[in-house]
Amino acid sequence: MFLKSLLLSTLTITSLLAITGQEIAQKVHDRDEGDNVTSKMKMILIDKNKNKRVRDLKVFTKEKGEDTLKLMFFLTPADVKNTAFLTYDYEDSDRDDDQWLYLPELQKVKRIASSDKSSSFMGSDFTYSDMTSRNVEDYTYKIMKEPTIKGHKTWQMLVTPKSEKTIAETGYTKSIIFVRQDNFVIIQALNYIKAGKKLKYMMVKDLELINGIWTVKEMQMITKKGKKMLHKSVFKFSDIKYNQDLDEALFTTRTLERGL
Repeated sequence: MFLKSLLLSTLTITSLLAITGQEIAQKVHDRDEGDNVTSKMKMILIDKNKNKRVRDLKVFTKEKGEDTLKLMFFLTPADVKNTAFLTYDYEDSDRDDDQWLYLPELQKVKRIASSDKSSSFMGSDFTYSDMTSRNVEDYTYKIMKEPTIKGHKTWQMLVTPKSEKTIAETGYTKSIIFVRQDNFVIIQALNYIKAGKKLKYMMVKDLELINGIWTVKEMQMITKKGKKMLHKSVFKFSDIKYNQDLDEALFTTRTLERGL
């Protein structure tokens, strides 16, 4: 038994040493993120003067084959209440993800065009593009080094878009990401913004194993120009429940208009 365990450990270490950046990216993409998920979300927006705005949301996520459906409803405060956001995140890299935003004051569903996906999602430092997963095939990956962050060995990788189309949609000319080697979760990222010589720093602040699934409970994105912070966004998730048997019919633009 001991020899078998030692052999398996040796094989695992050897496979990790031989792994490529592309393979790491694929494992990040393929990591189990659960299905039929409901959660509460708190969006905290902080400006350069440290003034805060807080928004509460309800989030629903469902897998449809290899694609992912996500629905978000803003509950508070009053100025964004009943605003809703729907995403169809397609596995096929040749197919553009679909996104819709419902604005209650206009009583209208707006489709998010590809040219608008690099813009801010509801005043946050996250973009509409950030609300979907990246297609592995759209980037090249280079392992830079293997730093230890908060006691966890990571891969630090340079991620570069292959096309101007991807740069235009994301707004990022390149990224440096840090992937935990034990669970393939991206815990930090530095995104270089195409316009304005600004940088966006993403960091996972709270990561918990729930029902066997590594779950991000808090993450933040900070936009900086030089050393100056321009804006900060914090996403906090709570009451996370998996396997909730969500009906696919929930994830429609009609639901956006109807509300919860």
